[in-house]
Amino acid sequence: MKYLQIINRMTLEEKASLMSGKDFWQTQDIEHLGIHSIFLADGPHGIRKQAAAADHLGLNPSIPATCFPTAATVANSWNVELGEKVGQYLGEEAAAQKVNVLLGPGINMKRDPLCGRNFEYFSEDPYHAGKMAAGYIRGIQSHGVSACVKHFAVNNQEERRMSIDTIVDERTLREIYLTAFEIAIAEGEPMTVMSSYNQLNGTYTNENLHLMQEILREEWGFEGVVVTDWGGSNDRVAGLIAGNELEMPTTAGETNEDIITAVKSGQIKEEVLDRCVDRLLDLIFTTEEVYKNRNEKSFNVEKHHEAAQQAAEESIVLLKNEDRILPIKKGVKAAIIGDFASEARYQGAGSSIVNPTVRVNTLDSLEQFGIDSIGYEPGFERYGKKSRKKIDKACALAKKADVVLLYIGLDEATEAEGLDRSNMKLPENQIELIHALHETNPNIVAVLSCGSAIEMPWIDKVKGLVHGYLSGQAGAKAILRVLTGEINPSGKLAETYPLRYEDTPAFGSFPGKEVSVEYRESLFIGYRYYDTANVNVLFPFGYGLSYTTFEYSNIQADRDGVTFNITNTGTIAGMEIAQLYVGCRSGNIFRPNKELKGFTKVFLLAGETKTVRILFDDKAFRYFNVKTNRWEIEQADYAIMIGASSADIRLESTLFVEGTDAPLPYDKENIPSMYAGKVRDVTKEEFEYLLGRQVPVPTWDRTRPLGYNDTIAQCQYAKGWLARFAFHLITFAYWFLRKIGKRSTANLIMMSVYHMPFRGIARMTGGIVNMPMLDGLLLMVNGNFFKGMAHFLKERKKLIKAAKLRSLNNEGA
Repeated sequence: MKYLQIINRMTLEEKASLMSGKDFWQTQDIEHLGIHSIFLADGPHGIRKQAAAADHLGLNPSIPATCFPTAATVANSWNVELGEKVGQYLGEEAAAQKVNVLLGPGINMKRDPLCGRNFEYFSEDPYHAGKMAAGYIRGIQSHGVSACVKHFAVNNQEERRMSIDTIVDERTLREIYLTAFEIAIAEGEPMTVMSSYNQLNGTYTNENLHLMQEILREEWGFEGVVVTDWGGSNDRVAGLIAGNELEMPTTAGETNEDIITAVKSGQIKEEVLDRCVDRLLDLIFTTEEVYKNRNEKSFNVEKHHEAAQQAAEESIVLLKNEDRILPIKKGVKAAIIGDFASEARYQGAGSSIVNPTVRVNTLDSLEQFGIDSIGYEPGFERYGKKSRKKIDKACALAKKADVVLLYIGLDEATEAEGLDRSNMKLPENQIELIHALHETNPNIVAVLSCGSAIEMPWIDKVKGLVHGYLSGQAGAKAILRVLTGEINPSGKLAETYPLRYEDTPAFGSFPGKEVSVEYRESLFIGYRYYDTANVNVLFPFGYGLSYTTFEYSNIQADRDGVTFNITNTGTIAGMEIAQLYVGCRSGNIFRPNKELKGFTKVFLLAGETKTVRILFDDKAFRYFNVKTNRWEIEQADYAIMIGASSADIRLESTLFVEGTDAPLPYDKENIPSMYAGKVRDVTKEEFEYLLGRQVPVPTWDRTRPLGYNDTIAQCQYAKGWLARFAFHLITFAYWFLRKIGKRSTANLIMMSVYHMPFRGIARMTGGIVNMPMLDGLLLMVNGNFFKGMAHFLKERKKLIKAAKLRSLNNEGA
């Protein structure tokens, strides 16, 4: 241990105190030992350090910081170096605001398009997400602060995220849901990892020895700190045993006592606690170094704003360009329509909300880019209310224009942390506007702003479609530069856009509504499913258009990698994203038809040809064998494919690869759906064969008393009348607030109350309510109102008395 001398001077109580936060964002300090508090702040796409009252929901404003494009946006750049540059700017701003740990990037897989937090994640592909995340981490940590890769692991829904049990087989866990973390940790070397809220196969992730010890610590060699998501600690002692050093936020000393009691009783050895303290001290002292010689408490706002614009420019995706309507030519009369033109949707919602340093407005910038605007009309109500008057006024304006620039998308209340989307549709009032405008003026260029995939049954009503995703504080100008041709678009989708939600592989099993969610589709998420099952999609993974064209030629594959040529066959310079896919051709072990195993972004002048080489790495041919419990290589012929997207393979070669002689892990006849890739209707028997055990009951047991990990939503089944009344009151409040247009407030009820497990009341209130008081509440919930009330008040008095005693002792000291 690095800090054994300091640890030997600490009392057991002092060691335990370091394992939980001092307040909402800071760690505990022990000043007489030179141990200072460090600050943790949200910030996957911009620093969110709150100056006043702290919260984890994005309610209170934070210190101004650059709002960069979200991860889902920069993912479309397919540029690891760009991700590293964004990370460098984030790290510089973190250091300027004296933030020690930046809570990001988030790299959970986009298992389903409806996950409410997809805007904050990179991709549906683990290789792509891992590479992009590693770039961010290197950039952030280049300034001496810590990145914190999250949420570890298999956190793919927001509904009931603090208690849902994710049921996934080991091979799928390793190949799909952990590979991005494996790459990020190996290549980015983050100092911190954040555990997720959910359970994994019956155990909370921060208590899961298989995940936290066998894989993270032993197999991957991670030596840094594991911090819980805020309020994400269930059993503090079990978490400590698993190697979860830091619980956030504070519990006002309550869980410290759990640790002290466990050590004194012999439940855990003090050496286990010492190792956790040592790792936390290393984080504290390492991230403090940056401030010893740093006097500057500011950053170059203008320079960082320009960087945010450059990141947005390279991440914008051109999805449609019928009749070459783009770029817009000078002198063309344009009608600007859509609420998002006047008030851009440029970032997500919840814990990642950034208070931007600068705000760029589209309407104020049109003249700068030579766009001859004949006027603006909102066309629709932002939050979905229908208005025929707005549509008529928009159509009247469109009649006078040569082209309509239509700014549409999803609002802030639709994509948010803590809840999932109810569908993949654009709001109906926007769709009605599109149809009305098409009848008036078919020359429509739609500019789309949203952080996740949507259905587009209206796609034939627009000639051009530019997807800005959530492009940050400078996104408005970035989009205008693409529309006018100042920038040649080079982004490509990092997720598939299905024709309709019913086509998605997890349809019917997302989200888990009660106890658990079953990942029956196994490996087949995103393009892996659509491609293998031959399901048509709207836009495939890796798709994106350019104002120029590219030709691929001369593929040569060897054991170390693949070489090929790319030629810019158009008339202007541009960047092309070449994608390497590998497909095993043996059929002995079920696999997707193709999997991404490499990519590169190449800049080419008009007419220029470049030779490109993409090397194979240790992940190019491997699969996880559940019989040997390790990574193996199947001896077989492999298709080596170079594509402009997952569905547009331009070059192909075959390579024979020697294997590791591992036994075959499956009997084909037991899982026919997997070998066919038809995973929409996997039977319980097939899934249990994959799991190697029985599937747990996915529904609530409504006969038993409610406990710590049951949610407020389950109060509908409570024996106590007060609990049932509270449930109906919460449900009514949610309905009423939506009815009167207060959707963000309604969402807050679902996020912070409805789906909150009872233990969250204690874990998220900073010691105002402790676990003994919670026992009283549960007695009331379970039908013992007076006994529960008496217990609650008794424990409340104890808590107040103990707080006063501590205060007197501190004053005496």
